[in-house]
Amino acid sequence: MSSPHHPDLADAPAPAWRPDDEGFLCVQVIDETPDVRTFVLRLEGAARSFHYRPGQFVTLALEIDGERVNRCYTLSSSPTRPDTLAITVKRVPGGRVSNWLHDHLRPGTRLDLTGPAGAFCFPPGPVSAPARGQLYLSGGSGITPLMSMSRAWADLGLDADVHFVHAARTPQDVVFAEELTLLARRLPRWRATVVCEQRGATPGYSGLTGRLSLATLRAQVPDLLTREVWCCGPAPFMAAVRAMLGEAGFDMARYHEESFSFEASADPVAPAASPDAASPDAASPDAANTPPAGAGAAGAAAPAFAVRLAKGGGFDCAPDETLLQASRRAGLRWPFSCASGVCGSCRTRRLAGEVLMQQGGGLRPREVAQGWILPCCSRPLSDVALDR
Repeated sequence: MSSPHHPDLADAPAPAWRPDDEGFLCVQVIDETPDVRTFVLRLEGAARSFHYRPGQFVTLALEIDGERVNRCYTLSSSPTRPDTLAITVKRVPGGRVSNWLHDHLRPGTRLDLTGPAGAFCFPPGPVSAPARGQLYLSGGSGITPLMSMSRAWADLGLDADVHFVHAARTPQDVVFAEELTLLARRLPRWRATVVCEQRGATPGYSGLTGRLSLATLRAQVPDLLTREVWCCGPAPFMAAVRAMLGEAGFDMARYHEESFSFEASADPVAPAASPDAASPDAASPDAANTPPAGAGAAGAAAPAFAVRLAKGGGFDCAPDETLLQASRRAGLRWPFSCASGVCGSCRTRRLAGEVLMQQGGGLRPREVAQGWILPCCSRPLSDVALDR
């Protein structure tokens, strides 16, 4: 007997969703751990489909206490399941957005978002099992992009050589614990190792305990130095991983990391977190001390610069405001989260002109040299053209 037709599913592939199209509905809320929930989203209509790559993120646009708030969340779902997408969110003590989501986001709630974005994902091109073995390292809710990748491997039936090492506080805090076991059964060369700092309320827990260490990594992944490493988690966790890999002599050219944990207010008017001045063409240690072009005597108004967009349109930007501030003033919906040059979610390629960028680590030096900028912490020094 054939199954009944689902009225919400399109009979033919739908065109790709665009930010100006309909929004999303929350259709399911799943309790993963005592303080982690997965929110499953679906487009309000069937006229569009949402395409992304495993490991990418979206930026939610929320109305909280009468204020517009934006926050990035990695997609824990896989694009191989095209009718829904999911974010998995840990409730952070004092976290404005995570607490709002846990307390208010229910099936039937409508959401606006932009994206997808992010380069912490599979390379473009034909999907195939990677030639090199992979090592996934995650801490806490940093498991989400790596779970998206792992779900894609399983759905595509690819024989990927992956060792997934996840660190958690206690066994009760392991997100997707049952699915990690299931994936290990389904994929012949996909293995999972969980390391818990403490046994918590599970005195009979017989797995690895303590903090993740280089000795543990070497014991669990003997061919560590031959693999490609993907790491996501809190900043201290990733710093510890980088130190371990450095001590082991790992080739950091094969290391990728991602972290989104921005519970502070993402105010695009806020100054950059820390100066890392650069001309878009080359890293320049003197750029931070260069006054904005057009700045004259005290009190003189500097002329605005023209910002041209490759996909059409543009806006004016004053020398004393960031490109993100000016774009929002012009009514454009660009993705951003931290608004301080840390997360990299607003990264944009500069096609022409110069900017003064004061970032907090959202771009690597080689990306800056390739012309990438962060509009949230970039001010124009001339007319600018952007690949948007």
